[in-house]
Amino acid sequence: MNFDVKQKVRDYYGGIASQVKSTSSSGCGCNASCCGDVSNSSLIYNSEQLKNLPKEAVAASLGCADPVIFADIKEGETVLDLGSGGGIDVLVASRYVGATGKVYGLDMTDEMLELANQNKTKMGATNVEFIKGFIEEIPLNNEAVDCILSNCVINLSEDKERALTEAHRVLKAGGRLAIADIVNLTDVPDHVRKSAELWAGCIAGTLKVGEYKEILEKVGFTNVEIEPVHVYTKSVIESLANQKDTNLADILAQTDIEILDGAFAGAYIKAYK
Repeated sequence: MNFDVKQKVRDYYGGIASQVKSTSSSGCGCNASCCGDVSNSSLIYNSEQLKNLPKEAVAASLGCADPVIFADIKEGETVLDLGSGGGIDVLVASRYVGATGKVYGLDMTDEMLELANQNKTKMGATNVEFIKGFIEEIPLNNEAVDCILSNCVINLSEDKERALTEAHRVLKAGGRLAIADIVNLTDVPDHVRKSAELWAGCIAGTLKVGEYKEILEKVGFTNVEIEPVHVYTKSVIESLANQKDTNLADILAQTDIEILDGAFAGAYIKAYK
C-alpha cells in the first residue's frame, strides 16, 4: 500500500465528525457511514437503545451491527469500546453498567473525541470516560476491563493481531470480547483490497472468517464465535459507492459488481479470555 492507513482513517472519520457537528442544527439524522445501508441506526439498534440518546451520537453512528446486544453487560462492570467514534455504543453500554460501573471509549481522532464528549455531557453520563489512543496501544493497565466492545473498527487497523493482542491484555481473566466487524466471505480483486478509500470505508482491510478466528485464538482467546448477520449485497455496495467520493465509484467501475455481491458481511464476533 502506498498510503498511511492511520492517517487516511483519521482524516476520513475526523471529517465525518465535523460534518455531524456542522449539520446537527439542521436536524439531519442521516449516517455518512463506512457501512452503507446496513449502518442505518434504526436497523442496527432497537428503539429502546436509541431512546434519549443525543441526536449527534446517533448521526455519527458508523457501525455494521450492534455489539451491545450480545455482550451480556452487567451492572458494576468496566467496559471498553475500541474506536468509540461519536460515542453511541459507550452511551448505550453506560445504562447497563449503572452508577457503580464504568465505560471507556477509546478513539484516535480528535474531532470524534470532541463530539463524543459533547454527547456525554448532553446525556449527563457520569460513568463514561473518553480517552485518546490507538487500538494497537491501549492506554489501560493489564486486566482492567470486564468486557470489550468494538463496532466496525478492528478491520480499520493495519495490524489486527497487535490490536487483538492488546484487547486480550486489558481484559480480566474470564472477560469477554463482543465486537461487530466486517468480514470477507469470498475472494475479491487485489486492487479492491489495496484501495485507500475502501480501507477507510471498512472493506479493504477485512479478514475472512477463518483468518479472523485464527488470529483471535493465536493471541489467546477461546470459545470464538463469528456469525455473519448483515450480508453486503450488490445494492448495498452500489449505495456505498454513492455515499462516497468519485474515487470510490471509479474503483468499483473497474470491478465486476457481481464479484462483490455477497463478498462482505457485518458479523457478530464473540470470544473469551
